[in-house]
Amino acid sequence: MASKIESVFHSDKLGNEPEWNAVEISADELVETKTPTAGGQYHWVSEFSPRWCQKYLSYLSGWLLAIGWQGSIVSLSFVAGTIVQGLISLHDATYEPQQWHGTLLIIAAVAIAIAINVFLAKMLPMAEILILILHVVGLFAIIIPLLAMAPKNSAKVALLTITNDGGWSSTAEEVKNASETLPRAILWGATLNAILGYVAVLTLCFTMTDIPALLATTTGYPFLQLLYNVTQSFGGTAVMAAIVIITLVCAVVSEVATASRQVWAFSRDDGFPFSKFLRSVSYPAFGYELVGSVLKNEQVKPGWNIPLNALWVSFGFGIVIALINLGSSVALNAVVSLTISALISSYIVSIGCLLSKRLRGEPLPPSRFSLGRWGMAINITALIFLVPLFFFLFFPTATPVDPQTMNWNVVMFGGITVFATVYYVLVGRKVYRPPVLIQNRDV
Repeated sequence: MASKIESVFHSDKLGNEPEWNAVEISADELVETKTPTAGGQYHWVSEFSPRWCQKYLSYLSGWLLAIGWQGSIVSLSFVAGTIVQGLISLHDATYEPQQWHGTLLIIAAVAIAIAINVFLAKMLPMAEILILILHVVGLFAIIIPLLAMAPKNSAKVALLTITNDGGWSSTAEEVKNASETLPRAILWGATLNAILGYVAVLTLCFTMTDIPALLATTTGYPFLQLLYNVTQSFGGTAVMAAIVIITLVCAVVSEVATASRQVWAFSRDDGFPFSKFLRSVSYPAFGYELVGSVLKNEQVKPGWNIPLNALWVSFGFGIVIALINLGSSVALNAVVSLTISALISSYIVSIGCLLSKRLRGEPLPPSRFSLGRWGMAINITALIFLVPLFFFLFFPTATPVDPQTMNWNVVMFGGITVFATVYYVLVGRKVYRPPVLIQNRDV
């Protein structure tokens, strides 16, 4: 249940733990190296990794990052779609959720996000401000009724009792002044979400008085049953759930923007097959006409240039992954799990490369922000948090382990890593151009 609750109330972060702050601050320093880039971690790995493994690590990070961001589109769409199914189940006891229903809802969420990214690209900054307002106001619109109306656990039960139901022993290049703006955005976003996340978690800990009954809900989401139990009103529950659904769909819009631009950036460096097609930049006012290419340094009207082909790839990837749900929800869950492990691994490699550069005593590129003497300690703290988390992501969620409860994430992650490595040996090492070589930096 904890994973579902966190995915709903805090879907845009991997966690609220204090150790995650070390990860965010380390990422800030990477962003502040005057090379803010749509490529993200694979670009930073190219900047900071040892020369002997620089090209391969950067290449592998690019593949893992792409898979992670593309998977996150489907992950958030899946949660939004299945919450809708949960609401229907709550309202109509005769409704039997079908996997194809969920698949269509996933595709609908992805399609909405793609359409907004194509036709309303100029409005995304304003939309994100409105999303932020909804995120903050919506959270309090949910937790205030819970705190006011729900029966409460004692502080001892809420804060000290552990429930074990698993059976285990206990977008940068489009931002003005990005090297200054992005780190501020990361820190403010992390701080705000940490505060709101803890408020939500504490509220749930105090108001979930009958956990077995919540877990037995037919909605598939204990938080929906909790809202209904407290309000005794389907209308009130639907309104509060709608806040969550809208927030999730808006998050899908942001994920699409991020994922498509990462694909575009990696293709610009010839990291993918068909990179020439993927790195094309189009002008939506003229349909699908190609009017510019970053490699040729041609100018495209500011505010309109979008990586349209990369957006179509994100759309196609989303549909294909959603269709997996028709055959096996276990396989879809494996893809969802792969999203987090791929992104976590990219952070581990990029921060590890930054730490190795410090250990080698080499100077970092010019930056407006530096962790100074605290840098090594913060980087080590981030890795101490991330590495165990990475391994635990491959553990089954419950025992006994069978094909249904097995976490197939390990197979998916290993398969992507092997494929990327083989493709690198056969093709990638001949055509891929690490960002650091393009910038002619001495690493």
